[in-house]
Amino acid sequence: MSVGLLLLRVLLACLLFGHATQKLLGWFGGAGLSGTGAVFEQWGFRPGPRMALAAGLAELAGALLIAAGLLTPGGCAVVVGTMTVATVATAGNGFWAQRGGCELPFWYGAVATVLGFTGPGPWSLDATLGLNRLSGHAWGSTALALGLLASAIPLASRARVLREARRTTAQRDGGTVA
Repeated sequence: MSVGLLLLRVLLACLLFGHATQKLLGWFGGAGLSGTGAVFEQWGFRPGPRMALAAGLAELAGALLIAAGLLTPGGCAVVVGTMTVATVATAGNGFWAQRGGCELPFWYGAVATVLGFTGPGPWSLDATLGLNRLSGHAWGSTALALGLLASAIPLASRARVLREARRTTAQRDGGTVA
């Protein structure tokens, strides 16, 4: 089980690192901050480049904490929050990734949730520093709750932007929006 948790942490962290650096630096075929910021604007996150920077830095921080197995519930909470926002933003395209759906962020968030409950295992900095008690139901639930709570802020802002855009479009087209 020790090797399995280490592999799970490192593999998730590598994928999150790639995901983050696509946004931040344009690596691995990513669009960088300006291109990702434009996509964020289309999704209703304003200002897009600043939101892309925040998302990329959060993903990178979560990846580093999870890879090291350091303050694991916190790293998991960061990933859960960021991936919840990404899941909601892409859910309109369906579930599967080949149609631009939410499969990938949903999966990253789900794996981070599982790690929040299991903890990082004995091959981690949490274990080395005696912080390995930061696992189990209470910590997993806390990581999940904090991640979901943190996602509420950008999602509420996005909902307001999308409502305003619908209202503006309806007024321009002569209709009304409730």
